[in-house]
Amino acid sequence: MQLEDLTAELAALMDRLCEADPAVLADGDSIVALHRELERLDATLTRATGAFDASGEWEPDGAATAAAWVSTRCRQPKSAAHRRVNLARRLRNAAVVEAAWLAGEIGSVHASLLTKARTDATAEVFARDEEMLCDQARTLSFHQFTNVLKYWSYYADPDGAEDDADKLKDQRRFHLSKSFEGAWFSDGVFDPIGGAVFDKALRSIEDELFEADWADAKARLGREPTISELARTPAQRRPDAVVEMARRSQAMPAGSRLPEPLFTVLVGYETFAGPICQLANNTVVTPGSLVPYLDQSWIERVVFDSPGRVIDVGVRRRIFAGATRRAVEVTGQECFHQYCDRPAEDCEIDHIQPWAADGPTTQENGRPACGRHNRGRQQRPPPPEAA
Repeated sequence: MQLEDLTAELAALMDRLCEADPAVLADGDSIVALHRELERLDATLTRATGAFDASGEWEPDGAATAAAWVSTRCRQPKSAAHRRVNLARRLRNAAVVEAAWLAGEIGSVHASLLTKARTDATAEVFARDEEMLCDQARTLSFHQFTNVLKYWSYYADPDGAEDDADKLKDQRRFHLSKSFEGAWFSDGVFDPIGGAVFDKALRSIEDELFEADWADAKARLGREPTISELARTPAQRRPDAVVEMARRSQAMPAGSRLPEPLFTVLVGYETFAGPICQLANNTVVTPGSLVPYLDQSWIERVVFDSPGRVIDVGVRRRIFAGATRRAVEVTGQECFHQYCDRPAEDCEIDHIQPWAADGPTTQENGRPACGRHNRGRQQRPPPPEAA
């Protein structure tokens, strides 16, 4: 079959899809299937673009590069055309990744990250582990997959990973400028650790302001308010929270002791989870990134299956607290629900076997659960309709 016949057949199928009632495609299986076929088409286009790039057929038209030709003829941004051509070139050394993408088992972002992980220093290890990495991309949630890939990159090339982390830190910047009308504009980029410190402080104050707004609206309306009835929007509360951070910093006496970072060392955890080095918000960092903080930090030791520390304290308590809560946070890392990736430190700790059903308050019976999914789990199903 000629290419013209194939594209005509594809166009006919697309016409039928475009003319279909969206309600017919509004179920979960259809969404998954459409995503899969979209990725297959994207992979086919990328592979064809790579062959076009290698053929040099773009040269007679006077284009300097295949990407320039694609950008002009397909009316694509130059950056998008360059990304596709570069990805196609990297795929030449990643046959397993290409096959998985062509099958719709992984997406373009997976393919891009995987092929970027293959460097001169990691080429040999990548050839060995390519199938395993593709399996991770097929089965894990996207943010879990990126964490796995970061760990793999570190162990495949520790020096390269540390260099990348240093470059990321070197890119930090923050700008604050005043307009002629007196308004202030800010823009910034933080390294992973500095950003996590800033985010935690900001969210803490923002939560305080939210509670104040909620209480004010409740008193004003005489009932529970809706989000739209609060005095400030989230976008307005955030700059107010930044200003409050500045006010509180000015109120600190000179020479006050600053909060100190807390690092968690996991002993005996590697056997079932692998060595880990990540922040409480689940961002993977390199060991070298932590070095500047070690002389001002506290170290927390969490021991699993060892008499050196009793983790399951307070079995008859209903609320997870202390060492037991911390152990669940460390092992769970994020909300248990498959559609949620809220970090464990922002979650409640839920009993797997409910407390009401004599479920113990132990590490083995605990898991992180965000407020939404914890509340949803406690809701009883509606009673069956009468016959």
